[in-house]
Amino acid sequence: MRMLRRWLLLVCLWPAGMLWASEILLTGSQDSPGVEHFVEALRERRPADTVHFVPVTELARPSRLNPSVRLILLDSAGLEWRLSETAGPPALAMRVSRVQAEQRLGKLRPAYLSLLWSDPPLDRQLRLTRYLLPEARRIGVLYAEHSRFLVEEARRAAKPMGLEIIAEPWPDLRDNRPLQTLLQSSDVLLGIDDLQLYNSKTAKSLLLSSYGRQMALIGPNAGFVRAGALASTLSNQDDWLAVLDRLLDQAPGKWPRALYPEHFRVVGNQQVARALGIGTIDPEGAALALAEGERRP
Repeated sequence: MRMLRRWLLLVCLWPAGMLWASEILLTGSQDSPGVEHFVEALRERRPADTVHFVPVTELARPSRLNPSVRLILLDSAGLEWRLSETAGPPALAMRVSRVQAEQRLGKLRPAYLSLLWSDPPLDRQLRLTRYLLPEARRIGVLYAEHSRFLVEEARRAAKPMGLEIIAEPWPDLRDNRPLQTLLQSSDVLLGIDDLQLYNSKTAKSLLLSSYGRQMALIGPNAGFVRAGALASTLSNQDDWLAVLDRLLDQAPGKWPRALYPEHFRVVGNQQVARALGIGTIDPEGAALALAEGERRP
């Protein structure tokens, strides 16, 4: 009895984190310095857990994994592997945009999958547009067939802000007329994260055409801002690690089916801002203003 009481006391005093230590498995197409850095950063945040990366080509089928494994999918290869079977542990899928999910999944949202969106939310991008360009009212949006669904979402988000979405389909990228038509009827362009429309091949045409009319392009991502867009919001590695840390503290049954990180940054192109007569962009001030807007009901 004395030994039993001692054992029970030790269990009660044992650190709670040690009782809930988990195996966290990250997977994707291949290892890289960037992946190693991300895994190490997550490992530092969760010292009680076993955190490791295994390329998807070295994994067994999802149904063969231990159901208690916390699974994090780092790219499309990891997502495709997990989608190959319904059976298997729940997974947090990263680096998936809304358009990519629409193309791959349609309206399907498997119960075992939580999608952590990589593209910035449209309402946040619209509030950034209003913050930087308060006089702009007509927001031009180019879309392809598989990104059409985002147009209505943008309209719903824009209405309470007093903004109007002017949308134009761009089915043939060799034909620049839809872009020119949109530029004639808009005050600013809002880029959606659709790789068919916004990529290295279309960047020159989009940016030169918009600045030929002294019109700003907001988004769709930090890469376009470096290339010549005015500004965008983004969540960096630290923001995503904070999301993962919070979710991994929860039971997988409580993971949301989809979410954006609540923490984000603003990145701006100061040279473009000066050229457009906007002045210096204060990224920290802009991010604080947008965050305050998100906290309001």
